Amino acid sequence: MLNIPNENKVRGHQRAPSDTKEFHEVTKRDALKSLENDLDRLQQTAPADKRPQLQKEMARFADLFGRFLQEEGPSIDWNKIQKLPADAVMDYSKLNSPKNEQIRTMLDKLVVVKLNGGLGTSMGCHGPKSVIPVRSDLTFLDLTVQQIEHLNKTYDANVPLVLMNSFNTDEDTQKIIRKYTGFRVQIHTFNQSCFPRISRESFLPVSKDFDVDKNIDAWYPPGHGDFYDTFRNSGLLKKFIDEGREYCFLSNIDNLGATVDLAILNKLVGEERSAQPVEFVMEVTDKTRADVKGGTLINFENKLRLLEIAQVPKEHVDDFKSVKTFKFFNTNNIWAKLDAIDRVLRERTLNMEIIVNNKTMENGVRVVQLETAVGAAMKCFDGAIGINVPRSRFLPVKKTSDLLLVMSNLYHLKNGSLVMSPQRMFPTTPLVKLGENHFSKVKEFLGRFANIPDIIELDHLTVSGDVTFGRGVSLRGTVIIIANHGDRIDIPAGAILDNKIVSGNMRILDH
Repeated sequence: MLNIPNENKVRGHQRAPSDTKEFHEVTKRDALKSLENDLDRLQQTAPADKRPQLQKEMARFADLFGRFLQEEGPSIDWNKIQKLPADAVMDYSKLNSPKNEQIRTMLDKLVVVKLNGGLGTSMGCHGPKSVIPVRSDLTFLDLTVQQIEHLNKTYDANVPLVLMNSFNTDEDTQKIIRKYTGFRVQIHTFNQSCFPRISRESFLPVSKDFDVDKNIDAWYPPGHGDFYDTFRNSGLLKKFIDEGREYCFLSNIDNLGATVDLAILNKLVGEERSAQPVEFVMEVTDKTRADVKGGTLINFENKLRLLEIAQVPKEHVDDFKSVKTFKFFNTNNIWAKLDAIDRVLRERTLNMEIIVNNKTMENGVRVVQLETAVGAAMKCFDGAIGINVPRSRFLPVKKTSDLLLVMSNLYHLKNGSLVMSPQRMFPTTPLVKLGENHFSKVKEFLGRFANIPDIIELDHLTVSGDVTFGRGVSLRGTVIIIANHGDRIDIPAGAILDNKIVSGNMRILDH
């Protein structure tokens, strides 16, 4: 066992533990009853044809809220966290690739699911994040469709692509996917739930009616843990099981490394499959300094579980971040057995820790969102394992610093997949930090580069302040460029910065 004192406990997922106490001060029975009454009132404002579906959604929300109110003690005793068993995490390099003649049969047992509920607002873009151009004017969605079509054409297969949208992204996505009609990819979509934000003062929904478009700020999509219920309710789970499909591979659409991996698929449905089926696989990778906040795998009560930093007591955050104690982190690339998803839903054994996400609306009203994470369901499945995959399978684009990497000569594009250049000496990506004030929005970011610099030999880049880059710039080793407030630095065309620190007001830099 880890050497952790008894008195320290891990509470469900909490982003701000003190905020949760406000809920527990309210009488639970009255709070839940008041909420249910308000949800009933809300449903009466919806069109009659939509009420049956809304009734199911609001029942699930009330259940989530009720579970939240019942949480009195910790979900995990920190002292009972055990070290991972030797066979809990498989080494990817030990997996075998399938023979070519088996691949089509294996692919016909697979469904690819992409989490497509997020907007591009954090990067200054409108609409679904999946339609931001990331490489050669191709979007996340374009690259995903290219990947699946390449699989289907190469192996004469029929792997379907499923997009889990939110009420924020569905309408735009439906318009966009029409352009893929001629592609050899069957695209299905379904919507995750639309839950009401709850006032932190009244503990009641802030919305007065079910007109989501009119008051969109009063509603939220409740995290990707909502996948299981809404996938089943869409009818797609049953459809794919009836077709003889066995597994879904689920990942964030902005993770450009999350491609279908035939070696992992071979482990699940091919020659390498175990006598005891593996019902759930979480792809993990080695933790680095850049990943210390990422969720990790733990062994608790003889079950593999996902542990997030939000669950960790403040005095043990450093322990959680330790690469020695917790050396893996979750990529959110998940493989799950379809009939096992159906079973845990039918038996009502799906149980995911609640994430408490506190927000302040534009009008200043403080609200709470209750969410769940898809990986937290791991403990509900039999034969769950982790697979320690190469870093190349985790290539998320969350900020413009990530965009710099994927747009650069560090990668080339092959059949919709990004492949690291063989000229790169190390398989790790450079650590890039771009100043929030000048680089955080995509349009502004692109305006600061005549073209993306050569970063094949770059280890670390920090840029802060009003900085621009000319055409054909090369960055090598550790490069730090800081323009002081009111100053501007223009890196001229063809400049080579090799282990260089640049500061002050520099319009011209020697090559």
